[in-house]
Amino acid sequence: MTDKADAIVVGGGPAGASAAAWLAEAGRRVVLFEREAASHHKVCGEFVSVEAAEQLEALGLNLPALGAVPIARVRLIAGGREASAPLPFPAYSLSRKVMDEALLHAAEARGAIVRRGITVRSLEPADSGITAILTEGTPTRASAAFLATGKHDLRSHRRGQGREDDLIGFKLHVALDAPQTRNLADSVEVILFPGGYAGLQPLSGGRANLCLLVRKEAFRRLGRSWPALLAHMADSSPILAQRIAGMRPLWDKPLAIHGIPYGYVHRAGTGEGPLYRLGDQLAVIPSFCGDGMGIALHSARRAVDHWLTGHREPFDGRAYRAQIGTAMLLSRAIGCGALHGALVALCRIAPVLLTGSASGTRVAL
Repeated sequence: MTDKADAIVVGGGPAGASAAAWLAEAGRRVVLFEREAASHHKVCGEFVSVEAAEQLEALGLNLPALGAVPIARVRLIAGGREASAPLPFPAYSLSRKVMDEALLHAAEARGAIVRRGITVRSLEPADSGITAILTEGTPTRASAAFLATGKHDLRSHRRGQGREDDLIGFKLHVALDAPQTRNLADSVEVILFPGGYAGLQPLSGGRANLCLLVRKEAFRRLGRSWPALLAHMADSSPILAQRIAGMRPLWDKPLAIHGIPYGYVHRAGTGEGPLYRLGDQLAVIPSFCGDGMGIALHSARRAVDHWLTGHREPFDGRAYRAQIGTAMLLSRAIGCGALHGALVALCRIAPVLLTGSASGTRVAL
């Protein structure tokens, strides 16, 4: 036997939950499968751009009520120098755990069926549709599927290589000491160090999110040790050393992920049938840009409209090529340790370079 639906959504993050909400709002019977049984943290910078905030608010989320912290400034730090500029748009910092739960509730409130703790093993073509094969339980067949598994690939629908594939991501919520909490205030900081870069920004309740990327070879040279990586980062930047000197981790250990295909853009015509890739399954922008959530929400809205209006031409990531191209150029620059000091010096002389970089990697609504 097979269960039936109009649409299947695989993944309960921003892209999947928002797609389920919009599909249900349009009167479609939609089933969302989320492999985790309960709310959980994910490796993410937790920066909510103005575009992402508008999409979230359109779905009924009250960001300040959820604990979102306004972000007004961006700082670029390398060694003992920093450059700062106001963001050219309003933004927020918000826990992904909180946001994802709110989005899943929004989808359920609109009539979507959310099945937690259920893993989709594969998506198989069926007559005029697609079937979700589950690790346990009855398969579900639908006219279309929306693949929103974020940075994790579904075995039967793996992405291709990105332009940068050798990075490991870490994330840890921390409590900074009082002076450093005040110093961080309403800012997002991008901190460059040999072998990678880190992002630091405030969260509600006096917490902060430390999220970083390090090249695999650099991490190997550090003995694949998180304490050694922190020490390496602190040694390279007195400013970061001050930030984390009195830092208290709020989790037993950081979250980690590897093999992220930064710069990947899904191409049309891959023969995947009635399947729409969303978010990081469609296009992967470097994390320092802070617009991964914007692409997730924007692509979900586009894909739902694409399907609801009867379009059947392939759906790909061309809409994000310009932003990702700009981001990859910036990524190569910050990935060159010899350029770190010069980058900060240039941004100190011309803060418009910081604001221009922030604007150039945004998704146009």
